Amino acid sequence: MWPSWTPEHTRLTAALQTHAGPLPGLADPRALDVLAWQFVASLRRESYYRQVQAKPISADRADPNSASFDAERAVAYHVRQGDVDEAGWLIFLMTHFARPADSGWRRLQDVYGRLGTGRWDWVTVSADPGAFTAWLAANWMSVGGKFGNHRKYESLRPDSNRPISAVVAAYVRWIGPGGHARFYANVVRRTGNDPHAIYDALYRDLRVPTFGRLAKFDYLSLIGRYGIAPIAAGSAYLQGATGPANGARLLLDGRRDGPSSIQRLQTGLDALDKDIGVGMAVMEDALCNWQKSPTRFIHFKG
Repeated sequence: MWPSWTPEHTRLTAALQTHAGPLPGLADPRALDVLAWQFVASLRRESYYRQVQAKPISADRADPNSASFDAERAVAYHVRQGDVDEAGWLIFLMTHFARPADSGWRRLQDVYGRLGTGRWDWVTVSADPGAFTAWLAANWMSVGGKFGNHRKYESLRPDSNRPISAVVAAYVRWIGPGGHARFYANVVRRTGNDPHAIYDALYRDLRVPTFGRLAKFDYLSLIGRYGIAPIAAGSAYLQGATGPANGARLLLDGRRDGPSSIQRLQTGLDALDKDIGVGMAVMEDALCNWQKSPTRFIHFKG
């Protein structure tokens, strides 16, 4: 599969086999093998973000009107330039649009780059969200690409019952006039130095229309990956989840509709992570993908 990751797959397989708690979902050896590979797939995604940030990045990568534009590298570029506001804004856009496997960041790029005529950057949008809304209402039919699977119910239509205008306006209000750096610094001062506690405080405070459990998890995980705030998920946030909760129940109860409470599932995942050491962001992602096809590995990309 991924030869360089075979030792990690071997380590995870052994750790899952020797875990003290019961894992009835792994009674079939194929399920054990597939879950270990799903953990590897999720760890590879985390590794990708580290690699992006470690390499030199051209300014073209951050230009939405360049053929070289890449959202992940654009965020890293802005962080490196000290422009935390633009990095945070792009992370918000990445979360809102998500990335489908087929059209990639095309939709984000078209909107962010004003269809080749400029840039809806943080300074411009935060100063006048209404101008952004008016432009999109006039141009939405020219925007290409599509929303990713994590945001498949969103729409660009100005008459949608999930208007992007409300999403953007709420996000601008949430961050506030001081910008991302001040906002996150204030949260850290208020909450303390525990990355899990800071993440939890932000998760509970993030009230943006259409940003449910999954969008909040995705957004905050990216904020942590890029070092914009010292945060990390200390929970899988299974309340309100579908795929990750199904995966946790399949693993710990032996079936997707198992009887375990959210609290019991989280306790089980905490105990498991002490043995396998992947963290809750990887745990959540891997279990969600594993439960879709527990005995045959499928690499889910979008």
